[in-house]
Amino acid sequence: MDHSAHHRKFLIVDDDHDLGALLKEYLAGNGVSATIAHDGARGLSLASEGQFDLVILDVMLPVLDGFEVLRQLRMRSNVPVIMLTARRDRDDRLTGLRAGADDYLPKPFDPDELLARANAILRRVHQMEVLTPDVVLPGNVIVDAANRCVRAPDGVLGLTSIEFAILDLLARPMGRLVSRDEISGALYQRPAQAYDRSIDVHVSRLRRKIEPLHLSVRSIRGGGYALVTGGDA
Repeated sequence: MDHSAHHRKFLIVDDDHDLGALLKEYLAGNGVSATIAHDGARGLSLASEGQFDLVILDVMLPVLDGFEVLRQLRMRSNVPVIMLTARRDRDDRLTGLRAGADDYLPKPFDPDELLARANAILRRVHQMEVLTPDVVLPGNVIVDAANRCVRAPDGVLGLTSIEFAILDLLARPMGRLVSRDEISGALYQRPAQAYDRSIDVHVSRLRRKIEPLHLSVRSIRGGGYALVTGGDA
């Protein structure tokens, strides 16, 4: 989907009616149409339909909480998700990232920052879809940029948009040392923050998913990461 050539559509899943209305108005002023769901079950149903470019998902929701919505959504879709949390609890942020969120933002937040983070995610997705050729890795594993998935002889490995972005970066070329700052810059257009573990969590999820393909991500202390074959990990 060309995110720069069509009217963008966001889904807001938040039980705060006032915040939802204000955010919808703000986004409309910036060329984004927004649909609002006020409980987790409705949000999951809408998000699963595949008509949205990005989902803004609150943690504290009735019926299904944000973590459960995200867990179920990731079984069906790799749509980018930014999680919102009213608590500045580190465990909440890590739980969201481990469940497959692309980014998170604590409440209260600046709408300009939310939109900037959303735009950074969508620019990355768009660049992969239209500019990046496929990469063939050992074992005839293909990093399919257009579809943001990994194709192997035994089938397709689905990744979240952020996991795919990390793999794509590490695979060009395979074995190259990629710093955390480079990864953060590609993902979020900002340097890595010293106490932000989001990249580590995404890499850990990616590492588990590609193990059956005899690939791994090696952590280099103080340096970054490199994609290697399983035997070299």
